[in-house]
Amino acid sequence: MRSKKTIVVGTRKSLLALTQTKIVVSRLRGLFPAYRFVLKGIITSGDRLKSWPENQGKGLFVKEIEEALLSGSIDMAVHSMKDVPVELPDVLEIAAVPRRLNPADVLISRDNLSLSALKKGSRIGTSSPRRKTQIQAFRPDLRVCDIRGNLDTRLKKLESGIYDAIVLAAAGVQRLGWEKRISEYIPVDTICPAPAQGALGIEVRKHDARMQAVVSRLNHRPTRIAVTAEREFLKAMGGGCRVPIAAFAKVQGAGLQLMGRVAYRGNHAVTSRVSGRVKEPERAGRQLARQIRALIRRRTAKPGLENRKAKG
Repeated sequence: MRSKKTIVVGTRKSLLALTQTKIVVSRLRGLFPAYRFVLKGIITSGDRLKSWPENQGKGLFVKEIEEALLSGSIDMAVHSMKDVPVELPDVLEIAAVPRRLNPADVLISRDNLSLSALKKGSRIGTSSPRRKTQIQAFRPDLRVCDIRGNLDTRLKKLESGIYDAIVLAAAGVQRLGWEKRISEYIPVDTICPAPAQGALGIEVRKHDARMQAVVSRLNHRPTRIAVTAEREFLKAMGGGCRVPIAAFAKVQGAGLQLMGRVAYRGNHAVTSRVSGRVKEPERAGRQLARQIRALIRRRTAKPGLENRKAKG
């Protein structure tokens, strides 16, 4: 039986997951020097699979970590928030969302070119349907190719010459200290990020008062509000469906701005925005989902259908 002053922190074993968990643990050690924090790397289903559809992969990188939390073998878990399903086990909760880094995507190209400046026919590496759809809408002359592996593996594939450029989440590159390799921070209007991209989530057991008190010190309210709105939009759109879904929220004083983009019928996509209140992020997410669904229905309606309904 471990000491009450020992806290075991669960995380994936990837370089990025371990790095970001060490950042969290370093902050906690500064706040709670009396505690001993121990990292426990866990291999998840997502780490074992060589291929999986992005939106069907929700939960694949957290399932085994949550099982360890439920069994008591770890006391808290650190996740990339965009990997966390919108529905959690009843006895677990995200107790803190620290301040997130840049939520945008970045381009890393071998010739240090921006997305606009890449030569026609350049090979862009990404396996994200969300990114693929938006890249093809912005630059239909580029070749978007699948790429697998952790962030460091993808960079090695870029260096080998297989790709001319790759698209990654800015936050991951920043946390690993590789900012100098970034060719461009892609504007969110060009490629809208995944819901909760750039944010971390710290998960604990609901009734563990000690851990609630410890991790709550890392919660960043504006980040949590923005992430809540984005995830509520994702949930209202179907959560784990295969449709590429993007969202970006920004807190401005007492107000909240939320943008969403959803693909339909291949490379077509609709974009919409709503304004809400910081006290009601869930409401903003649901409102945006209603607007997006209405836009998709109008765009996919059969020609003349509305006229026939009006005459009838």
